This record gives sequence, C-alpha cells and structure tokens, in this order.
Amino acid sequence: MRRPLRALVTRQSDDAEPVAELLRGRGIEPLVEPLLFIERRGAGAAGGLDVSGVQAFLLTSANGARALAAATGERRLPVLAVGDATARTARELGFAAVASAGGDVEDLARLVAAKLDPGAGALVHAAGSVVAGDLAGRLEASGFVVRRAVLYEAHTVDSLSPGTVEALRQGAIDMALFFSPRTAATFVTLAAKADVVAACRKVTAFCLSRAVAEALGPLSWREVRWAARPELAALADEIDSALREWGERPDRAGEAT
Repeated sequence: MRRPLRALVTRQSDDAEPVAELLRGRGIEPLVEPLLFIERRGAGAAGGLDVSGVQAFLLTSANGARALAAATGERRLPVLAVGDATARTARELGFAAVASAGGDVEDLARLVAAKLDPGAGALVHAAGSVVAGDLAGRLEASGFVVRRAVLYEAHTVDSLSPGTVEALRQGAIDMALFFSPRTAATFVTLAAKADVVAACRKVTAFCLSRAVAEALGPLSWREVRWAARPELAALADEIDSALREWGERPDRAGEAT
C-alpha cells in the first residue's frame, strides 16, 4: 500500500493556504515551510503613504497588496497587478478597480502602457526592499513617473525546521514547491546547512517559473519542473501533468510503507 504523496510548500505563511488547499484537493499532503517572513517598513508600518498626484498603484506581489492596504485608506485609485493572485488579494482588501496583467513584470509594464496616460499623474509601485526586474525603468522610458514605495522587507529564515529536515532525511517528501528565485536560492543554502542535499535527489521540484527553477541549479533533484506561466493555476496544471505521468509510472510516486 502506497502512502499519500507529500509536498513541501515554501511559500510565505499568508500565501501558503491556497497552495495547501490545491494540494489537498489532489490527495497530496502539504508540509508548509515558509522561507520568508515579512516586516513592514516606512509608510507600510505607519499608514502614512502620500498619494497626492497619483493616478494608479502598481503591485508586483500579494505582499505588496497587503502592505499598500496598511499604508493608505485610499481604495478608489486603479490598481494594476502583475498576476491574478496579486489582483485577487487586492480586491479582497477592498481596492475597487483592479486589473491583472496575468504574467510577469514585462506583462505589467505592457498593461500600464495600454491602460494609462503618462501625463495623468504618477504611479506608485508598492514594493519590498528587494524587487525582481526593472519595472520603473521600463515605464520611465515610456514617459511615466514611477514612485517606488518600499513598504515592507522580506527576511529569509536562518534554518529549516526540524520536522522538515527529518522528513527529507526519511525520504518522506516527494515534491517541493518554489515561488520565487529568492526562496529557491534560500532553500539551496539551508539544505546544505542542514546536510539534506542528498535527500533532494528523491524530490521533484515544482517552480512558478523557469527563473525560479534556475535558482535551484546547485542542487540535484529527481526532476525540476516549472509552470508555463507564473500563476498558481499554471503550476497546478504542471502538478496535474506530473501526477498523470506518475500514475503510469508508479515508481515516481510515494514509496510503499
């Protein structure tokens, strides 16, 4: 009799539950191991974001949406979000006019150029202290004024939890899910620190994008797969594809107990 598949979810706590729910719906047991924790900064902590002369907010993460909601009571200005999950978080926080680029920073820049007028006011990018891509540079080249508001800082954890280390050593984790290059690189460092590098050879890594997968390069995995587009729905499709393959090749699924 085979045990259920188990998956390590490395997403930050606020975003982990939708992933865990997705996995449970497929008969996979989630083990949540956040590799980042969030600290509010500046206006994000004080609730004093200046929105004078602003025509729209830009969001490149759900953490940015939460920090923006804490930094201002303004909910009527348009919000342009990098993807569907970030847009959904913004709507849940009360922002009234939210559009999703359904992709990455390049897609967001194109959406801004298509929807907004450079002469209509500044854009506020609600961001963390570390950002991926050059959103401001792309938009400024098109004549937009972009204010980057650093509202939070994402800190990496110092070690893997004892439960995760033990599960890896026992071969009790079949899949690991990664959502950013930073968390993937953090896992590489922490796996070496915990002496579980060899254990990763039994684990299939599922990544939100190819860039995330590349950050896992220093480790050897059973397999590394990534979503066709950087959205949770696309990652779910990739997991489903793997499950179909593993159904045909039982040796790729959980081992007998």
